[in-house]
Amino acid sequence: MAFAEHEVLIGRDAMSVYLFLVDGLNNPLWRDGIRSISLRSGKAGAKGAVYQQTLLGPGGRPLAADFQITEARPGAEVRFEVVAGPARPLGGYYLSTEGPNTRLRFALEFHPKGLQKLMGGMIQKTMEAEVLQLDKLKSVLEEENAA
Repeated sequence: MAFAEHEVLIGRDAMSVYLFLVDGLNNPLWRDGIRSISLRSGKAGAKGAVYQQTLLGPGGRPLAADFQITEARPGAEVRFEVVAGPARPLGGYYLSTEGPNTRLRFALEFHPKGLQKLMGGMIQKTMEAEVLQLDKLKSVLEEENAA
């Protein structure tokens, strides 16, 4: 199994952070490597919504990484699963209030099967880089709040 997590303290209230995260169309504002994203089905930001996403893959090739929101608890949690592409991790954003701030933890896990087990090191490294992008999310949300 591959697992990665990272957490940050954001100078925004939990509901503002939640509303930004739960709408997958905001992902390009803070996640590098997204070539395109659109709502494929369901209601934006709601449990069951499926986002069609194309990432910049190895060698600059496009890589499908569609995901579905599997849990959406306002102000507290957003969970998702990748439903298209070569690697299909599960992930979640977990929010807790600390005074006027929000502690946000981003966790990813992946259970490789078959030949995917041979790519374990690369998958682990990719997931670690992905969760570290929370630092950029923190900057985006705090700058938005200051404006």
